[in-house]
Amino acid sequence: MSASDRIYTTVEGVKIALDSLRANKVRAALTIMGVAVGVFVVTGMAAAVHGIQSKFAEDMAAAGPTSFFVFRRGDFFENCDGTDDMCPSRRNPPITVREAAALQDVPSIAVVTAHVSGSARFKYHEHTLASASVDAYTANWTLTDGGNIEPGRSFTAAEAGAAARVAVINDKMAEQLFGQSDPLEKIIAIDNIPFTVIGVYHSNVGFMGTPTQEGGSDDPMAKVPFETGKKYLDLWIRGLDLTVKPHDGVEREDAMDDITARLRSIRGLRPGAVNNFAVVGQDKLMAAFNGFTGNFFMIMIALASVGLLVGGVGVVAIMMISVTERTREIGVRKALGATKGTILWQFLVEAATLTTIGAVTGLVIGGAIAGGINAWTPVPARIPPGAIVAALVGAALTGVLFGIIPALRAARLDPVEALRYE
Repeated sequence: MSASDRIYTTVEGVKIALDSLRANKVRAALTIMGVAVGVFVVTGMAAAVHGIQSKFAEDMAAAGPTSFFVFRRGDFFENCDGTDDMCPSRRNPPITVREAAALQDVPSIAVVTAHVSGSARFKYHEHTLASASVDAYTANWTLTDGGNIEPGRSFTAAEAGAAARVAVINDKMAEQLFGQSDPLEKIIAIDNIPFTVIGVYHSNVGFMGTPTQEGGSDDPMAKVPFETGKKYLDLWIRGLDLTVKPHDGVEREDAMDDITARLRSIRGLRPGAVNNFAVVGQDKLMAAFNGFTGNFFMIMIALASVGLLVGGVGVVAIMMISVTERTREIGVRKALGATKGTILWQFLVEAATLTTIGAVTGLVIGGAIAGGINAWTPVPARIPPGAIVAALVGAALTGVLFGIIPALRAARLDPVEALRYE
């Protein structure tokens, strides 16, 4: 079949498919719906996962492109079932503020910020938050954070050392506790203990937060001096972690090696002994996070394949009916010289057209979902171009795969018998 003949039969197949849609609305709608469900699930999830990954990357970058983290344990990146055998780092000693101060003296390091988190009840007059995040930091936390404080200020080193009851609240908490009024110098109760609000924090990170930030700008949260949190609030001190920022010009890997060597020395670990702490770069955090979202996305693809299977079964049904209804037409075309290849190609194009229409419908729904996520959440959801191409190609291939049996049946019809068909 020549290229011009193939183009003609392709166009003719699309027209027949559209006519079939109009003539068999219910059957065609079921086929389109099955494919559309599969496609919009995949594209909707692709948009969400793509947005989450990009926002998480922004959150990592908020602490600085060369910054890294020190945790008591690192098995949250591994297959840990909670037992000592599978999670040996459960026995690791906690990171301490004293260790953080010692690490600050490493020549290659500019800033070491200690952090511990928890939750508490917040109250201002009749406004109450039953449970919101509270983070305790050493006074230098602003040097490793991408946000800003306006109006007001952060707590000073003197306030941190004296365990002063001062707090920096984020804009979400300010809105929920104070509405439109000025929160500065107001007294709020954190777990029934009075704290003075000295600043309003605006986060540049998204909903995920960095590993040292429990929640982003859409979650009400407060930051207090570390010693204050340790003295007055119910914080999990054993969960203390560090954000480390090297001096300009120092490679992150070199700084990580320096921190590892110093912390091993502080803890008296012999050569060859396993680290009882975890020094984690942003690349490992991103790899772990991408692995998690990738596994989740694969599950969604498996579920979406059920929709494509339903659509494929619909293609078989509607195309078999179409072959039966058009038997005489096929006989006439063969009598006039149409080859088996021409008939086969036409019916495959018709099947692929049905599933492609379903894919386009699914993409429209998926785009609407992505727009809703963009409008109502901090996630910058966007359907990747690759997902659009994959959806269209996958739907067309589904049509071809499931349409091959009806198409072969049509191509193999005897023209004499077909012309006699009533």
